[in-house]
Amino acid sequence: MTVDLQRRQKVMARSQALQHCVCDPMRRCPCDLFIHHNVCTCAGEKMPAHGNPVALTQTVSSAGCASKIAQGDLIRILRNLPPIVDPKVLLGAAAGDDCGVYQLDDRLALVQTVDVFTPCVDDPYLFGQIAAANSLSDVYAMGGRPLTALSIVGFPIDDMDGSLMEAMLRGGIEKLNEAGCALIGGHSINDREPKMGFAITGLIESERIIQRGQARAGDMLVLTKPLGTGMIAFGVRIGRIHPRCLEEAGVSMATLNRDAAELMQEFQAHACTDITGFGLAGHLVEMIRTSDVSAEIDFSRIPVFAAVQACLKNEILSGAIERNQEYAMAWIRVADANAPQNLPLLYDPQTSGGLLVALPEERAAAYVEAMHRRGHQAAAIVGRITNKISPEGEIIIVNTRLNHFIGSSEEIMIPTRPNQEGEPANPAAGHAPASESACCSSPPVFEDEKPATDRLDLFRNFMKAANQPGLIDRRTKKLMAIALSAVQRCEPCLKSHIKSALAMGISKAEIDETAELAISFGGCAVMMFYKEICDGLKI
Repeated sequence: MTVDLQRRQKVMARSQALQHCVCDPMRRCPCDLFIHHNVCTCAGEKMPAHGNPVALTQTVSSAGCASKIAQGDLIRILRNLPPIVDPKVLLGAAAGDDCGVYQLDDRLALVQTVDVFTPCVDDPYLFGQIAAANSLSDVYAMGGRPLTALSIVGFPIDDMDGSLMEAMLRGGIEKLNEAGCALIGGHSINDREPKMGFAITGLIESERIIQRGQARAGDMLVLTKPLGTGMIAFGVRIGRIHPRCLEEAGVSMATLNRDAAELMQEFQAHACTDITGFGLAGHLVEMIRTSDVSAEIDFSRIPVFAAVQACLKNEILSGAIERNQEYAMAWIRVADANAPQNLPLLYDPQTSGGLLVALPEERAAAYVEAMHRRGHQAAAIVGRITNKISPEGEIIIVNTRLNHFIGSSEEIMIPTRPNQEGEPANPAAGHAPASESACCSSPPVFEDEKPATDRLDLFRNFMKAANQPGLIDRRTKKLMAIALSAVQRCEPCLKSHIKSALAMGISKAEIDETAELAISFGGCAVMMFYKEICDGLKI
């Protein structure tokens, strides 16, 4: 890219006079991007296209529908909004249903929804497909037919190559085309984290609207897709679950709920909701509350991805599970007093999950068989609707052992690499390893003439002692080690110290600021060396 130095100097002079970057007032001038990459976005300069693929899930703090605001917080906020008084609004924000429904005439109504979230997979094209399938699900859950869509995209255009955004949109458009839904426009913003979604408009006959709050005692509950996408996505992000498992879940997330919607009209379903960010429990709670009923869920019948069992056993559970549980657990009753560790599955946030359909008992099995004939083998009866047990209704959990696994059970876990004292290589944030192995490929030779292995042990002991807190705390020593390793341009040392700093809970921003000190001493060569190390570590 050709740099317009005159334009750069003019813009940077203004930024430095204001003591704030003019394109991002939260940054100083010169910003980190300019220091490390010699790029001034305020002057219209762009980062060069990356030769290596970008892992989208590593660019966000929460992946997929786990990025949504917690259910309890949302309800507290929405209850304070002014009411909608237009009589043509059949369902709206006050009802909190999957879609808004607006009466057009005596026969037809508009079905409208919007959904946006962060990447749940690394492939931008697949992410676009999933975002579209997820947005369409709200219309399908009402029994509607999607017609048009508007795209909503947040993208860090100054930091990531625009071809990724193009792939996201291409995937979304092709999935919309599959649904017979036309993309007619959209909106984009320059955001720190990539995110994408669609506003969908559909049509439905007023007499055929399937509401979430119309479940009846005696209905059977059918779930049309497996659970576990939240756990699996989280496990892959932290390097504990094999990426193959997320690829398998991605196929399910990108699958339209169109067949499930068409068949539930054919089999005269009473109620439906799609299972997304609030988890099975959160969405079922809203169904029973608005239907004035209770429910029973049979865990042994719930379809789950094979990797879920490993996630539960190893407590690979994202914080979104805790937020969902905080709200929904008040309605949950477990019949088995000795329930195993499977209950977090109830609260796992799903991205583009299946439909939860309440049908008359005599039609439920036929509905499942029809789904199987269309290729949706995971569809299963998972529970039933009962008369209200308590004033608020409740969900009884029975048979808490999981038995209905979907997908391959091979190559699921990625074992943690233990260090020399048997601890995991990636301890929990805020806890440093008890000892650190020698990071230098050429440890010093001590005066005593001991074998090489002994000298290496001595060096490890020396490093362990040097890193113990004293007058200078361990955190500060670790940052000093990063700066010194960068100045010396010792690759194994710098990699080791950066990894252990992250494990201690030191942020990437703090590490970058420390590296700037090294760059100020070592110049451009240190800057390029540090950049190469970070690129290699994918941080």
